Amino acid sequence: MNISEKGFEAIKDLLYKMADDQLIIGHRNSEWTGLGPILEEDIAFSSMAQDKLGHAQALYDILSQMGEGDSDTIAFMRNAEQFHCCHLVEYPIGEYEFSLMRHFFFDNAELLRFEMLANSSFEPLTFLSRKIKGEIKYHTMHADVWITQLGSASEESKIKLQNALNETWSLALGIFEKGNFEDVLIAEGIFEGEDALKGRWLSTVSGILAKAGLRIPENNSVAPALGGRKGKHTNYLQPLLDEMTEVFRIDPAAEW
Repeated sequence: MNISEKGFEAIKDLLYKMADDQLIIGHRNSEWTGLGPILEEDIAFSSMAQDKLGHAQALYDILSQMGEGDSDTIAFMRNAEQFHCCHLVEYPIGEYEFSLMRHFFFDNAELLRFEMLANSSFEPLTFLSRKIKGEIKYHTMHADVWITQLGSASEESKIKLQNALNETWSLALGIFEKGNFEDVLIAEGIFEGEDALKGRWLSTVSGILAKAGLRIPENNSVAPALGGRKGKHTNYLQPLLDEMTEVFRIDPAAEW
């Protein structure tokens, strides 16, 4: 299928929000290194952080091939208003149950997104999605097992998870905020769209949460946290970017 000039702009918009999500959640997950509640989780979050940063670089590389500049420059030389990540990934790591619930919601959405994009009309994204989805499957298996086990472990662990669910639910719904080119993405067979993705995600996470004995808030009681896809972010993002980009900004041309 031929992709129109507008279609290429839509692809860039989609790639930016996907790559920015991966970069920021990767950085947040890396903050668990040395702080995990048990050694297994310390290693797991560190390993997933490496995967996320690798996924971000691969997506930025596609943008670079589309004329958006060097991938390092794209990742490290923009300010918060130029990022398209959702609010969910911006929040500090908080307590373990918050990071676990965020990991559960985000990775299940990302696995479904990459599965859908494995049939995209844009071949570079198709090839990458077929490779990445296998790695993210292990991330979802990790999250799903811990949510299920802790949900049925004790009354205390269930209460903590339910509180984390209540705190993250509106943020998680913000994953599916539509960009300015949603209709183009769907019409040109690039991506089935956020509504389709959200429907599959709800079906997936609802089943696992029910198995864990956790309750999703009523739909009409929670508003999605929107704005991230259009450059409107929480107060947490710019300080994170300042820290994350400090070394690169000192000398962008340095060779290691």
